[in-house]
Amino acid sequence: MSNGSQILVFKDMGLVSQVFDETSLGSLQGHIAVGHARYSTTGASVWENAQPTFRATAEGSVALGHNGNLVNTAQLAELVAELPRENGSRNAKVAATNDTDLVTALLAGQKDEDGKPLSLEEAAMTVLPEVKGAFSLVFMDEHTLYAARDPQGIRPLVLGRLERGWVVASESAALDICGAAFVREIEPGEFVAVDENGFRSTRFAEARPKGCVFEYVYLARPDTDIAGRNVYLSRVEMGRKLAKEAPVEADLVIATPESGTPAAIGYAEASGIPFGAGLVKNAYVGRTFIQPSQTIRQLGIRLKLNPLKEVIAGKRLVVVDDSIVRGNTQRALVRMLREAGAAEVHIRISSPPVKWPCFFGIDFATRAELIANGMTVEEIGKSMGADSLSYISIDGMIEATTIAKPNLCRACFDGEYPMDLPDPELLGKQLLETELAAGPASTAAAEALRRP
Repeated sequence: MSNGSQILVFKDMGLVSQVFDETSLGSLQGHIAVGHARYSTTGASVWENAQPTFRATAEGSVALGHNGNLVNTAQLAELVAELPRENGSRNAKVAATNDTDLVTALLAGQKDEDGKPLSLEEAAMTVLPEVKGAFSLVFMDEHTLYAARDPQGIRPLVLGRLERGWVVASESAALDICGAAFVREIEPGEFVAVDENGFRSTRFAEARPKGCVFEYVYLARPDTDIAGRNVYLSRVEMGRKLAKEAPVEADLVIATPESGTPAAIGYAEASGIPFGAGLVKNAYVGRTFIQPSQTIRQLGIRLKLNPLKEVIAGKRLVVVDDSIVRGNTQRALVRMLREAGAAEVHIRISSPPVKWPCFFGIDFATRAELIANGMTVEEIGKSMGADSLSYISIDGMIEATTIAKPNLCRACFDGEYPMDLPDPELLGKQLLETELAAGPASTAAAEALRRP
């Protein structure tokens, strides 16, 4: 938050409702602000990696929030290590260990050929073309709000208008909540700035759209729109197509709440099988689930879901879920439904088998942890104890989004990544922690993390 003369950063671990209260919000006075709720994909889940990240610049300071995940983190660390040293020394205290902090450091440390510091806007036009991967960024100095989206537009980013201001958000639903009118999406490869003189836009790279199809399957809120297509309608249509591709005789269609509900509604509609609420989701889990003790962890899925025995007893069930990644949830779910008296359990998944790791903002980064890697669909179904298992086809899923196939990243399903990737040892969630542990002088990445 900036009041025009200085930036105040307020952040902590936990849910938004646990970090902020009326007192803390009341203390944040200003006319520019950025906020972020982190889903960790590079760097450990620790306070230092919470966002916004913050760095001092020669002309002020910069605070930055990042949705996505970068694939050239090691290269960026080398660039940070090459930045001119301040006062001939480095700060010995270890800073954040994520890709976002490296981008913030690069923005803060750019100088021209004569050694004169660049403005944040000039620095962005220098740094952004060097950043590879998925990034929807919002950042600010004391006077200006900035935003940028990677050339592939992998993650959403939208622009909204208030009566007396502008809003940039990761989803259009956020605009509805704060009363802003949707203006348009920030384009892939676009950099925008908002200050007292209004809104302006610059392009730092050519647009090569490859939006993440998993946003439509699971990640995005159902009440958001991406590339002109409503997410909820896409999920319902996935369910309809799934019913046509994988029919089964059953008495009741139920969803794995909440993410499986739209597809389950679509499946029931297309199949003619009644839709019912067979599982109740615990709405009061809170932080004990995010940071569980061993006792809580052992409760597993029962902490999140509870079967309605009177509804499912003796019934042949179609259980619709959005995806299977590791398979632990579905295996426990089938067991729970059987114990509750289900006569048959047929699992239907509204996305294809996840066979490849994601390096762009979804936390499954190795093939070894994906159950569909090396197992057939029939083998997966048997391992879960289901009477049958079927997935939607890739083409069926894509058709439901109404987005052209070449404009979607489908890498987690078909292995076709939207950009060249570095060697495997230069990827991974713990890359910077590993480099740091190797010693203060062992790598450029370790050096970069010790910069002020």
